[in-house]
Amino acid sequence: MSARSIFALLVLLSHVGLASAAPVAVADCSRAYTLALHDHGLLYSADTDSGIDKDVADELIRRSGCKVTVSLMPRSRIWQLIESGALDFSLSGITNPERDRFASFAWYFSNKYYLLVRNDTGVRDLREFEQNEALQLGVIRSFRYSESANRLVDKLESSHRISQAGGLAPLYQTLMQGRVQGMIIEPFDFPVLEEKKIRAMTSIIEFNDSSVHHGLIMSKKALSAAQQEQWRAIVNAMRADGTLRRIFEKYFKPELAAALVNF
Repeated sequence: MSARSIFALLVLLSHVGLASAAPVAVADCSRAYTLALHDHGLLYSADTDSGIDKDVADELIRRSGCKVTVSLMPRSRIWQLIESGALDFSLSGITNPERDRFASFAWYFSNKYYLLVRNDTGVRDLREFEQNEALQLGVIRSFRYSESANRLVDKLESSHRISQAGGLAPLYQTLMQGRVQGMIIEPFDFPVLEEKKIRAMTSIIEFNDSSVHHGLIMSKKALSAAQQEQWRAIVNAMRADGTLRRIFEKYFKPELAAALVNF
């Protein structure tokens, strides 16, 4: 091979390398997007502006190359705006038949739910909590959970035994004050349980349900089907290359992080 041919080949290979290293435009960035976070334990803390969902949002924005305005909202408001099309995205959402009408999802973790109950109730299982009419259950407004947890919430609500809060922090406060005797939690709430007072006065009871998928919430009214698939592809790539697992390992032990993202 001549020197000129070798040089031409090297130039070609260098161009191939640059092309493969360049970011791939997998999202339609013809307009700016909106994404809302909600304040909830390790998912996001407004006090520190940090959390799993913040890290996921940052990575989605970086990979897409799109302009995305991120804000903080109550979860109930997020669902309203997703339905109306006034908000494009949120994170860590779970679905049900009603939400499927107006939102689609890109799953990135899956977890179980638990009943956190005050020890002074004497409750040892879910049935005892359900049957004791003196006990109140605290929930976050607009939250849904796993099948058995939802069934418990709906039954207690029909008996006026549900107390709603706007977020996790006020819900813990009502539990500590004894205004509610139980609340539904997930792994992202466990670090709060390390607070000595809460740990000493409560017990955790597991719902016997399968893990529930959580994901990027996409407004069907704001995004076309093709756009939804583009963003879903970004999330799937983050799962496939280990990025999501590395994000979760910042907040959990490796074994739990792996269990959350491998489903």
